Amino acid sequence: MTAPQNEEPSDAELIARILEGDDGAFEQLACHHKPRVFQIASRYARNEHELADLAQEIFVKAYFALKSFRGDAPFEHWLSRIAVRACYDHLRSRQRKRETTLSELTDDQAAWLERAGMEQSTEQRDAMASAEEAKELLNWVLERLSPPDRMVITLLELEDKSVREVAGLMGWSQTLVKVRAFRARKAMRKIIEALQASEINETR
Repeated sequence: MTAPQNEEPSDAELIARILEGDDGAFEQLACHHKPRVFQIASRYARNEHELADLAQEIFVKAYFALKSFRGDAPFEHWLSRIAVRACYDHLRSRQRKRETTLSELTDDQAAWLERAGMEQSTEQRDAMASAEEAKELLNWVLERLSPPDRMVITLLELEDKSVREVAGLMGWSQTLVKVRAFRARKAMRKIIEALQASEINETR
């Protein structure tokens, strides 16, 4: 049964049409899920141009993988898994030696990062993360993590996913998620400690 003319077609209806060769239906499907895809990709893109390219890549991957969609879970969940894994591949492909040094941080950024390293509660971290400068600095730190470490921190801390959800999105075991989360937080602490050491040396 098709949807009434005054209603938007469901994901299932659009997918059926796509699999029958209706590419226009995929444009409708992509338009419907564009906000969610852009929300996920924005965590990993450095600018608007990169964000648009990454989102397009996600939809292309989804198009060619559509035959594997079984319908036993909402399409949005299936698409989110593709988006997260595409972002992971994106991070791995652009991994390179970072040119920015600790000394290039502003005094305010350095002070914030030092405070962040001593914060323990989620509420305190969230309060600081609401500031634009804090967000920029957090991105600075995340850029210096390996792709797996950045993915697990982003999903657990920024996307507020559970260990089980991260495991499903990434295709990892829950144990591996926990191990990588521990390693990622340790790596972040090392970045903070390096910054603190740099600040001390500069004041001598």
